[in-house]
Amino acid sequence: MAKIGKRTTAARAAFEGKSNLTVEDAVTLIKGAASAKFDETLEIAMNLGVDPRHADQMVRGVVTLPNGTGKTVRVAVFARGPKADEAKAAGADIVGAEDLMETIQSGKIEFDRCIATPDMMPIVGRLGKILGPRNLMPNPKVGTVTMDVKAAVEAAKGGEVQFKVEKAGVIHAGVGKVSFDAAKLAENVRAFVDAVSKAKPSGAKGAYLKKVSLSSTMGPGVSVDLMSASGN
Repeated sequence: MAKIGKRTTAARAAFEGKSNLTVEDAVTLIKGAASAKFDETLEIAMNLGVDPRHADQMVRGVVTLPNGTGKTVRVAVFARGPKADEAKAAGADIVGAEDLMETIQSGKIEFDRCIATPDMMPIVGRLGKILGPRNLMPNPKVGTVTMDVKAAVEAAKGGEVQFKVEKAGVIHAGVGKVSFDAAKLAENVRAFVDAVSKAKPSGAKGAYLKKVSLSSTMGPGVSVDLMSASGN
């Protein structure tokens, strides 16, 4: 059995008996307990009252966090001609067409977001089994299939976060770095919760937001008061 370190033990002790905190108190607690040698991410987990196996209960969307994520996002764009040039000028890390498809098929996936112009979708469609499970498949619903590649690349680089509910009805995302100011992290948390709330599907019955928890990458989690998380 792995030995639990002093820092982990101290962090668990700090969290013991605490739940349903305000967003501000949860963020302060997490910031104080984060002790990894790298700048940890503040992570949010939201339990929703949906069954994503039903199409009318799928939850997905995108939100631009007011204070960014603190993460460097690598962007790949499927485009040709002037649109490829536009993507490169906007800061895309990888731009291509069939050559990019072949690179991905070879197992080389060196990006965090994938954008495509509509005419590229017949090519991108062949990559569904590779990109789909990684939540990298371009989708018009979240603005990653678009002719405005400049805006899409800039949004991806500027703090935009995509979300999609998992099989168990849970959404996970990073909403900033623990080193951020506590007030900015709280603002990011509420912006994310608000976006998920607005994405409530037509088939959702009963309570939609069931539980919201926050944690750092390496730290324990704590539940947040739903009224506080939604800004009410």
